[in-house]
Amino acid sequence: MKLKRFSKNPILKPIKKNKWEGGAVFNCAAVFDGKMVHLLYRAIGEYDIYISSLGYAVSKDGFNFQRNDTPVFEPRENYERFGCEDPRVTQIDGTFYVTYTALSSRAWSGKGNRVALASTMDFQSFERHGIILPDMENKDAVIFPEKVSGKYVMFHRTMPDIWIGYSDNLKEWYGHKIVMRPREGLWDCKKIGAGPPPIKTEKGWLLFYHGVDEKRVYRLGVALFDLNDPSRLIARQEGPILEPEEPWELEGDVPTVVFNCGAIEKNGMYYVYYGGADTVIGVATVSKEEALDFI
Repeated sequence: MKLKRFSKNPILKPIKKNKWEGGAVFNCAAVFDGKMVHLLYRAIGEYDIYISSLGYAVSKDGFNFQRNDTPVFEPRENYERFGCEDPRVTQIDGTFYVTYTALSSRAWSGKGNRVALASTMDFQSFERHGIILPDMENKDAVIFPEKVSGKYVMFHRTMPDIWIGYSDNLKEWYGHKIVMRPREGLWDCKKIGAGPPPIKTEKGWLLFYHGVDEKRVYRLGVALFDLNDPSRLIARQEGPILEPEEPWELEGDVPTVVFNCGAIEKNGMYYVYYGGADTVIGVATVSKEEALDFI
């Protein structure tokens, strides 16, 4: 299975006049509410400061977006004082839950990465719920859109693997264990991480994920997990579904990167939103039927 890029990519670029997003916009969460496609995207203003905030964009067709001139979510608490990065959004019972990487240290330090949770009804005002995985350096957390066996489920990434955890209240998580590892000799041999929240299909939970090789090239892949036991990996495509090829994916703040945080299902298609070279945002699509061809 391969994703097909939108012909008019990238769909979002930095806006220089907006100081908070003049450097880069990338790594966006996505959710479709039945009428509109909502994006919550990471934005960088000045590179010498390099503190991320989150912007908002909305679309009817999933390709052409209108966006706010001001950020909707900015670092406020001490645990996120150096940035709010790489959001994912899950809709549960009418509420949008946002997991994001909260930085308590400079981004380039490699320390102080924690998974934080917020919630919103309208993507304009947010309630913070704090750090939800306090005892581990962590990121790439995605909450499943429904409970499994009466429990909330989350995939997250403690280097270099994808882990699973469970919760009764979305704030306290337990039962952590590894569910997927990098593969030696392949495109995802160095580290992997979940992309958007898993998508429920008749054959299992479909997960788009990113993988990194020894040359630090970021590509996208796909895997399938058991519907009733999402800790059980059913299938995993050997080759990537998207890799850096376009100029704006090969060159930017971080070269040779495609990085996915959002995907939606609309009109029988999956729309996969991704950051290109940590600078712009693109979208690629695949039919629901073709998406499961790798099984």
